Amino acid sequence: MTSDAKPSLTAIILAAGQGTRMKSARPKVLHELCGRPMVDYAIDAALAAGSDDVVVVVGHGRDEMIAHLGKAYGARVRTAVQENQRGTGDAVRSALPALAPSTELVLILCGDTPLVDPAELVRLKTALGAENALAMLTALVDDPTGYGRILRDGEGRITCIREHRDASAEEKNVREVNTGIYIARAAFLREAVQGLQPNNAQGELYLTDIVATASKAGVVASWTTQAAGALVGVNDRSQLAAAEDAMYTRIADRFRREGATIRATARIDASVVVEPDAVIEHYVVLRGNTKIGRGARVDVGSVLTDVEVAPEAVVKPYSVCTSSTIGEKAQIGPFSHLRPESQIEADAHIGNFVETKKTVIRRGAKANHLAYLGDGDVGEGANIGAGTIFCNYDGFKKHKTEIGPGAFIGSDSQIVAPVRIGAGAYVATGTTVTRDVPDDALAIGRAKQENKEGYASRLKSRLKAGAAKKNESGG
Repeated sequence: MTSDAKPSLTAIILAAGQGTRMKSARPKVLHELCGRPMVDYAIDAALAAGSDDVVVVVGHGRDEMIAHLGKAYGARVRTAVQENQRGTGDAVRSALPALAPSTELVLILCGDTPLVDPAELVRLKTALGAENALAMLTALVDDPTGYGRILRDGEGRITCIREHRDASAEEKNVREVNTGIYIARAAFLREAVQGLQPNNAQGELYLTDIVATASKAGVVASWTTQAAGALVGVNDRSQLAAAEDAMYTRIADRFRREGATIRATARIDASVVVEPDAVIEHYVVLRGNTKIGRGARVDVGSVLTDVEVAPEAVVKPYSVCTSSTIGEKAQIGPFSHLRPESQIEADAHIGNFVETKKTVIRRGAKANHLAYLGDGDVGEGANIGAGTIFCNYDGFKKHKTEIGPGAFIGSDSQIVAPVRIGAGAYVATGTTVTRDVPDDALAIGRAKQENKEGYASRLKSRLKAGAAKKNESGG
């Protein structure tokens, strides 16, 4: 290796535990926050910090874990199996055979610390220096209960870590704690882990014991983080909720710094993109691969999942949109429902209580009130009146409705697919359309209206008498 080459760095992510306090059959690290399993955040942090390779140690629910990692990361992430959960030292021992021969440095972190900052990992790598065998990330906390304590000698050098359950009363007063994040030289790690013994109350192999081994051989380097809360592990659903709140704040602040307006109660998944000058109002939820374009507005209470919103479009309050696209300057809502494969083009309007599904609403077309548009193609500038229904399902198959550009569909019309209504055609209010309407034609299909003079009062009298007779008989 040349003097300026970077040592090969492999990350080991410890993710084999069951997480019994989650009270779930699902592996703990697959529980999601902000739309992603928590283990993904640890993996992403390791990759962002410069890891050339990532090995995730799996155990409980291994098949589910392996399937997820393969889908999410492919060949970038490999797995090692810890057959029996006998502590963190045993977990690392299980991963060592998976390390590439070229690995010089090993970064170790836990899969249940989703808030870890890649910058902290870079600082830890810097702290290792050129001479030390081990560096560890520590934190100062007000309440160290449950954490392993960092013990130092009179000169301030780290001598060992004492687990809370094994600590003396005096040691429990120490506020500097172990975060469970280390970087070690691979040769040292292999030797130190092989020498671990279960000399503790739990009969487990503690990875923390390698700190004492490193201390006897030289100096244990350390970096003390100022963001201790970001390194707290998630062990139950209450802690998961707290970590998710912190992550939502982190995501929102990132978009704010980039020029978007994000209200405090908005919830934005980690995979979402929000461009500058967009406005995300209170109680909005943005999920999955949603993208909000420059200058667009998503108003109060709307929920968008896998939706692309073009620049300057407006999604009005309490709209629900899924797997759809919304064009530039289009308007959606309030109270609209875009179901999957809805394509709303530029300047189109979808209004209150309008539902679309697998339908294209082309440029400038409007459906402003109370309509169902399924399996359709609505041409440019067409107008769909209130109460219109695309009757697309015959009980066995879906059928398509085509509305030509500039067509006008009167209120309370039923369009029975498959059918085509031509360009500039006019469908009269209350019509049931069952066959194609040519371009520029008028379609009208109402029952004939008949007025019977003076009949209303006679009808009311008859109905009133019938009701009275029914009451007398106790019916």
